[in-house]
Amino acid sequence: MSGKLYGVGLGPGDPSLMTVRAVEVIAEADVVAYHSARHGRSIARSIAAKHLRADHVEEPLVYPVTTETTDHPGGYKGAMEEFYAEASARLAAHLDAGRTVAVLAEGDPLFYGSYMHMHKRLADRYDTEVIPGVTSVSAAAARLGTPLAEGEEVLTILPGTLPEEELTARLAATDTAVVMKLGRTFTKVRTALESSGRLDEARYVERATMDGERLAGLADVDAGSVPYFSVAVLPSRVDSPVPVRESGEVVVVGTGPAGPLWLTPESRGALAGADDLVGYTTYLDRVPVRPGQRRHGSDNRVEAERAEFALQLARRGRRVAVVSGGDPGVFAMATAVLEAASQDAYRDVPVRVLPGVTAANAAAARAGAPLGHDYATVSLSDRLKPWDVIAERLRAAASADLVLALYNPGSRSRDWQVGKARELLLEHRSPDTPVVVARDVGGSGERVRIVRLADLDPGEVDMRTILLVGSSQTQAVRRGDGEEIVWTPRRYPEAGS
Repeated sequence: MSGKLYGVGLGPGDPSLMTVRAVEVIAEADVVAYHSARHGRSIARSIAAKHLRADHVEEPLVYPVTTETTDHPGGYKGAMEEFYAEASARLAAHLDAGRTVAVLAEGDPLFYGSYMHMHKRLADRYDTEVIPGVTSVSAAAARLGTPLAEGEEVLTILPGTLPEEELTARLAATDTAVVMKLGRTFTKVRTALESSGRLDEARYVERATMDGERLAGLADVDAGSVPYFSVAVLPSRVDSPVPVRESGEVVVVGTGPAGPLWLTPESRGALAGADDLVGYTTYLDRVPVRPGQRRHGSDNRVEAERAEFALQLARRGRRVAVVSGGDPGVFAMATAVLEAASQDAYRDVPVRVLPGVTAANAAAARAGAPLGHDYATVSLSDRLKPWDVIAERLRAAASADLVLALYNPGSRSRDWQVGKARELLLEHRSPDTPVVVARDVGGSGERVRIVRLADLDPGEVDMRTILLVGSSQTQAVRRGDGEEIVWTPRRYPEAGS
């Protein structure tokens, strides 16, 4: 009979953190295998050393290359693939001979470990058991003595080998994080933490539970001193004190047309890192509640007051996120905040605007590609501008044969604008012009229909609806599956053709 394969997690380094089961398996094994660099020293073997017997058959699995270059025809990847194939074949020979094989792994065998390469090649052929181990993530949090994640917080674990921009985006978007595999990646990771606004929170843990352990604020660490066995930690924000700042900032955040799926990583990070959230209550309800964060909801019609309130908070050292639906610069809060910030009292308060998916883009994507060529965006609300101005702009855009995205088309107190706009547009457009009627895109009440301009019914339009009116070139096509799509070609016909 074949022997049994064990992947044995040894924990983060301190031999006393090995599990009882790990010790039992090593004691029962005929063969003990472990990875090492070409210098022959193995951290895994050193952790388990006192449990090894003289009659154990030891199989050092020596990497052909670690950080240096290689002349292998397949490069680094080719050299490692060949090594894993050869190493798994050596272990298979022991298993075929009926021997029990324990492959030692620092931390947990299936968490960024080398054992998994043996597992993938052998587990489908031999009886296999994996013994979990304490990870370096858990060890780092324990040594820091701070919660890693609490309540509804999201923990993200990242390899430092990711591209810098990817690291920045993910660090900005998460609540808490651990970045593994530092060493040569440290400078890049530090830059990503700084770019995401998280550097002040970051802690550094080196050789957790091992000899030479070091804990520090990551911003204070010299890049030249960082080994591979170190991690960066962004601990829990719950109950963390609000830093004392001479001046805060206001970030105007676009949440897109609906819930979290429409948020950019940058916006998600800004919302998570804010001391205060300010916004229309409906939009604030889209943002998860975080302990320690203050929420200031208000009615949709007090934009100027809301903007000034946010700036006042920032002037007192608070980091404020003004929450806006869609894109904050499209008929939304960015204008109100910037207008207030231009007053002398607030000129020194930093203000940033983070973009969001617009209602027009969201509706267009659901319908196909009606905004594929030039288009104009017009609000039908006459609360802030007279209807005569709206009508003139509709005529101008229609006569220029632009696709139109019509925002704020109607409400309970405004029920005639859609009908009037349809009349104006029919002076320049065919009755068969496709119109996308999109309501609550991304929400639970989403409904997207395609109708003829002549058939547009004002009664089915409210404030949660956006209208996309095609140009003379916009096509409505029913595909083989019965779905109707709308698209506007990018090539416009030449005059006279």
